[in-house]
Amino acid sequence: MAHQRFTKSQIGPDIDLDAEEVHLDDGTRLTEARAAEMAERAMSRVRARRAGRPSLTGEAEKTPNLTLRVTQSTRRALEEIASRQGRRLADVGREALHEYIARHQEAS
Repeated sequence: MAHQRFTKSQIGPDIDLDAEEVHLDDGTRLTEARAAEMAERAMSRVRARRAGRPSLTGEAEKTPNLTLRVTQSTRRALEEIASRQGRRLADVGREALHEYIARHQEAS
């Protein structure tokens, strides 16, 4: 059976990789199992890119979002604080909320 080579940009008909001999650029034979491994690795990279920032809990759960509307002067003040501290605006805002919660939980 003749070896058939495909370029990266070439798309062909579906074939049974265990019946047909298809070889990768490095000369290794592409089987159904190898194709499934390659597809899973590619999908893992896609899922990782879509995952966004890591969870704040360090676990595999989504961190909830909170959106606030503030005045321009409040935002500018927070941005200046974040810039001076070399931190992200979200980190400064999160810390301010934690401090607020702690202060009000102690009072109750």
